[in-house]
Amino acid sequence: MAGAAAASKLPTFSLLDEPNLLFAPGDGQLEVHPLRGLMKYGPFSKGTFAGFTPKIRIATVGPNGTFKTRGALMASLLNQYDASERTEYVPRYPGFNALFQVDLVSAPADAHIKWPDSIGQLPGSGSPEERVFAAMENALARLDSMRDHFDVVLVHFPDSWSAATRTRFFDAHDALKALGAKYNIPTQVINDRAFTFRYKASLAWRLAIALYVKAGGVPWKLARLKSVPDDTAYIGLAYALRGDPTNAHYVTCCSQVFDMDGGGMQFVAFEARDPVADVKEARRNPFLSRSDMRAVLARSLELYQRRNAGLLPKRLVIHKTTAFKGEELDGAFDALAAIPEVECIEVGTHSTWRGVWLLDSKREAPKSIPSNYPVPRGTVVVRSGTSVLLWAAGNAPSVSTKGDFYQGGKSIPKPLQLTRHAGRGPLETVAHEVLALTKMDWNNDALYDPVPVSIRYSQRLARTIANAPDLPGKIYPYRLFM
Repeated sequence: MAGAAAASKLPTFSLLDEPNLLFAPGDGQLEVHPLRGLMKYGPFSKGTFAGFTPKIRIATVGPNGTFKTRGALMASLLNQYDASERTEYVPRYPGFNALFQVDLVSAPADAHIKWPDSIGQLPGSGSPEERVFAAMENALARLDSMRDHFDVVLVHFPDSWSAATRTRFFDAHDALKALGAKYNIPTQVINDRAFTFRYKASLAWRLAIALYVKAGGVPWKLARLKSVPDDTAYIGLAYALRGDPTNAHYVTCCSQVFDMDGGGMQFVAFEARDPVADVKEARRNPFLSRSDMRAVLARSLELYQRRNAGLLPKRLVIHKTTAFKGEELDGAFDALAAIPEVECIEVGTHSTWRGVWLLDSKREAPKSIPSNYPVPRGTVVVRSGTSVLLWAAGNAPSVSTKGDFYQGGKSIPKPLQLTRHAGRGPLETVAHEVLALTKMDWNNDALYDPVPVSIRYSQRLARTIANAPDLPGKIYPYRLFM
């Protein structure tokens, strides 16, 4: 019995360092805390952004009754605010101009489009959803005719419209992002909560970073991870079924390429050519044929080469949330035959594992007691030669002014289960890359996202495509879908 118990023990865990972020280029501009880094050093693109965009001009779209409220919300980003929640993590918001060294201003009057206050007053005929879609298309078409007058469009969907803006077969947010891609117009969606949110510093941080990125700015990038080989690149894959999922026969693959520093390039929306033989299996676990996987990765690799003077990465890591089928692996190696190292990593998000952090009780019995905080972020447990558990969510004391910080606040965090389907080298390196990429979602003020940005951004496009099936399968700037 004792021997069986010993054999069931997991290997000793290891702790990864919190990845550093790189801010305004220069020696030592590193910080683990994204907001603190922005305050200390300014954004990564500080030296170049103002040269082509000296002012970020905000256009607005929404009901007439909240026109002034939308303007007041944007003007509020110019103010300073002390943090009133998550105070151990959120620093004082210093104001948009001080933070990014660029002005935030209102676009000219003709770039502000006012809808009626009720859906019933919208022009046209058809269902409420059809009227909302027509209103969005008309608004972006008008703004497209004055594209040199603004940089980002703030769009307000009031809560009173929710019965039409989010239904079983229509999502106004995703439809707007698809229209924005069509017209190459970045949009920032808000609802009524933005006008009444009580934590002003947190709201300002989130909106300010999002607007800066959507206008073309880069707030931070990843600092070099010592364990990661030179000339590494990342591709995130996510799949969607076109149209009604109960009658879908083709898969759309959404891919995004990332540099070694975590900077995203563009999305590839790829329409699979080969029909799905088993629709039930495709709904449960969408996958590509060998030829389709070869095609989407070849197209993704072309993006990398465009950005890197025709050079190929020496190592390429592919992330997706489901297992790689044999056909997909064959297609990947067909397309990537010229790359010396290829890693195919499944990033599982539904692990049933849990962990409790134990502290030395300094007593004979019990020898250990549970901590008041969860397992530290960056904890790694090797399960086998091809699989590790990574706690991307957990206690992160290095970013706290009080010694401990758990972003979730409640519950016991579950680890990501990383499974290598192809590749070689230490699994801790694979885990450290995933941990670092959780810090590259520029659409919020958090320390990390529960999944790496390679997964999050491709999922975002896949969701948009699922809700806006008319979006053409081509290449798009990622900021259009944030």
